[in-house]
Order: sequence, then C-alpha cells, then structure tokens
Amino acid sequence: MAVLTLTVDVDAPVEATWRAAVDWESQGEWVLGTTVRATAHDGVGVGGGLEAFTGVGRIGFLDTMVITVWEPPHRCEVLHTGRVVRGTGVFAVEERPGGRSRFVWEEQLALPLGIVGRMGWPLVRPLFAAGVQRSLKRFAVQVAAKHP
Repeated sequence: MAVLTLTVDVDAPVEATWRAAVDWESQGEWVLGTTVRATAHDGVGVGGGLEAFTGVGRIGFLDTMVITVWEPPHRCEVLHTGRVVRGTGVFAVEERPGGRSRFVWEEQLALPLGIVGRMGWPLVRPLFAAGVQRSLKRFAVQVAAKHP
C-alpha cells in the first residue's frame, strides 16, 4: 500500500470546511485536473457513490468510489473501486483554535502495475503529493473567501 497524508489549515469553521469538502461537483474548482460527480444516493452517507475523472479531455482515468464512513462534519471515507485507483481515501476536518479548521486528505492506495508500480511510487509520490498539496491550498483559499 502507498500511503499519502496531507493537510491544510483553513480560515473557516469546521462546518464550512466540511460543506465545501463534500460539495462533490465543486471539487473541480480546486482539485487539479479532476471533475467529480455524485452517483448513488447523491454522494451522501454510507453507500453513496462518486465518480472522479482525472485527466485532460478524454485522456485520463475514472476513479469510482463508494462512501464507507460518513460522520459529518468530521470524516468521510471512501473505497476506491476503479480499475486504476484502488484502496481507501479519507477526508477529515479537525477543529483548530480561533474558529479555524484543518482539512486532512489521506490516501491508502494499492498501486497498479505490480512491481513496476511499487518501484515507481518513490518517483511518482513527490509529484502526486505536490499536486494534491496545491489543490489543498486552493481549497483553503476558496473556503476562507466564502467565510471571512
């Protein structure tokens, strides 16, 4: 398993950060190169479904997910069920002093391509982490702008 955990502090309360994080269709505004749509149960609650396409034009991959933990306004866990991305993902929102929050993005992924994937992860990880961290910074700016 490849594990990646990244965080960003958000100048907004927990509830506002949670609402923005689980506004699936708006994720394309802050997640680089990705569009998300809710499928089963409108992407809400255990059993809710999501699809995220990452790529440019028609070149990319579809990441299908099923929500396995739903604890608003603090935690959402998904099981990645796609052909390329498999494993678990977590969105967590933690309370911080002064009415602020911390958003945590964690992935525990089964790497594709067998030994090639495992050997390539140390090379890909820094780029993947940089992209996610950039997305998280965009997220924090957008949420804070809506909740001054």
